[in-house]
This record gives sequence, structure tokens and C-alpha cells, in this order.
Amino acid sequence: MRPVLEIHRTDGFALWPVAEARPSGYLPLSGELTTVEVATAVMRIAECNDLDPEHDGRPPRPADPLGSFLHGLLTFEDLFAPGGMRVTDRSTGITLLPGCCTGLEEWRAWREVLQGGDYASFGHDPAPVAERAGGTVRLTVDAERTDSPVIELSVAELGRLLDGAERDLTGFLALAEEWVSENLPDRSAPVTAALVRALDL
Repeated sequence: MRPVLEIHRTDGFALWPVAEARPSGYLPLSGELTTVEVATAVMRIAECNDLDPEHDGRPPRPADPLGSFLHGLLTFEDLFAPGGMRVTDRSTGITLLPGCCTGLEEWRAWREVLQGGDYASFGHDPAPVAERAGGTVRLTVDAERTDSPVIELSVAELGRLLDGAERDLTGFLALAEEWVSENLPDRSAPVTAALVRALDL
């Protein structure tokens, strides 16, 4: 189980160095990322919240390009970090990926399954779900398919995997905090606080 951030092409972004353009996919987050991967992840999280203020009570965008780009990240109360948990069963090769419109800020829904909840969903297209039955958790890759692959594991094993995933998120946050302090020093505290909220840490 790894926390992953959905990444798109980065063509044209010039506010700070990011990874070279590559096909869309998922970037696993951890404390082992390179500096440019951390920079790309911070860019992606800010980009996903880069929406114009409308009738939501937020202040208008600043005029400077950096302030404008970070405005949503720094002013939205509820932030979105596209992605979630990727779970791979190494014995079968089956992989559960987060669906569309779900984010890392929702990762604690996995904890709710551990704590007695019987069902949690993680987006759509595909529609991954986790269902608990006693001491077993069944992960369905796409609940909209009757022939969907599944992964079964014990509640104890899921707990161990989630602990590891949380350590990965915490490790990434430590790298991101360091990157922000070096590269966005005038906005270090609010950007770091926003990343904490976006990752629900």
C-alpha cells in the first residue's frame, strides 16, 4: 500500500523547476523522493486548488504570478490532492488504484474500515471499494464490474499497511516542508500548513 498523487503533464509550468513532462500517472509519495519530485508534487497539489474566487468569501487573487498560483492552496478551507492509496497484491499482481474524484485528503476512510466500518469507497471509473467482514477486508478493484479482481487481507494486515502508508505521507511532508522553506521562504508557514491539511496529517 502506497499513497499516490495523480500527476499530469507539466508542460509550460515555470514558477519553479519540476519533473520533465511525462505521461499522466501516479507519483508514490514518501520520504525518499528526489527534490524535483517533491517540487512536482507541491506544484500538482497547488494546481488542483487553483480556482478563481467566486461567491465563496475568499479574497481576490493577488496580481503576482506566484501569489496567484498559490492563492487557492492558501485560501481554500477544504483542499484536494488527487490520488489515494494504491494497493498491490504481489502474489497475484492485482492492483487497486484510486478512482476519479477522490483524493489523499480522504485517506483516513481506510482507518474507518479498520475501526468497525463495514464499507468505504474511493472514487469512480474505476470504483474501488473496501468491505470488512469480521476479521477480513475485501478490496474490490472496480465495484461496477461483476467480474472485478479482488484482494483479500486480514484486518491486522491492513492496519500494518496503513501504518506504513501514513509513515510515507509523513516522510513526504517532511521533505515538502524543507523544500518549501528553501524555495518559498516568504510563504513557508502557510504553504506547509496547507499541505498538512491537503494530506490530512
